[in-house]
Amino acid sequence: MLSPAEFVPFYAQLGVKKCAAPLVKLFLAAVLAGFFIASGAVAASTASYGLANASVARVVSGLLFPFGLIMVILTGAELFTGNCMITISLLEKQAGLAGMVRNLAVVYGGNFVGAALLAAAVAYGGAFSNTDLAVYALRTAANKCALPFGRAVVLGILCNVLVCAGVMCSLCGKSLPGRAIGAFVPVSFFVIGGFEHCVANMYYIPAGLLAAGVPRCAQLAQEAGVDLSALSWMGFLQNMIPVTVGNIIGGCGFGALIWATQRTTK
Repeated sequence: MLSPAEFVPFYAQLGVKKCAAPLVKLFLAAVLAGFFIASGAVAASTASYGLANASVARVVSGLLFPFGLIMVILTGAELFTGNCMITISLLEKQAGLAGMVRNLAVVYGGNFVGAALLAAAVAYGGAFSNTDLAVYALRTAANKCALPFGRAVVLGILCNVLVCAGVMCSLCGKSLPGRAIGAFVPVSFFVIGGFEHCVANMYYIPAGLLAAGVPRCAQLAQEAGVDLSALSWMGFLQNMIPVTVGNIIGGCGFGALIWATQRTTK
């Protein structure tokens, strides 16, 4: 496996390739990553919505959601939060800021398309005919939309430190089990900790908004005491902006910290 010191030049070169990737190829790889992360969210929600104990529900979600990131890494898909580590390429002076911004902007858009398409497919495929699952989706989305700005930023920072740690640990592995475990453990921690991931929220909140469009589901959620006042497309933006900012800070900060502590001084 790669040591942390070996990882720095390895990822610096990988970041150069990411910055130079053709636009269409980059976008399609990002759509795939958004779909995979949303798939992890679907599995986590479906497995945990019926669990009354919140701690048990988080642990179950934490055991399932990370497989989304594992699929992203093993298929070579492009994930916005992980690509924040292109900071390493910048600090190694092998990539430019414009290339990094281009990559992150295209990948962010592609991730949203992939995640939102799966949310729509789940909704129109009849998943929310299960009213308990629909109420769970509404509660999850409403709680995310109601997060205060500062708290969402902090939870976004914590999340992407762990996501980037998972990406690093996975890329350092040489075998399939090693790479999978490297991605699994840190991401499991962020899910259990309740941190905020912008790409996951590209599924969770649109899914809740689509469930809210089913009158019976919205009525049942209100009867269950779910406050839906913050759940709207504007609420979606009010979550995405601070969470994305936090994810950028956490991911770029993690990359810079790894570079500062592990680079080989010439």
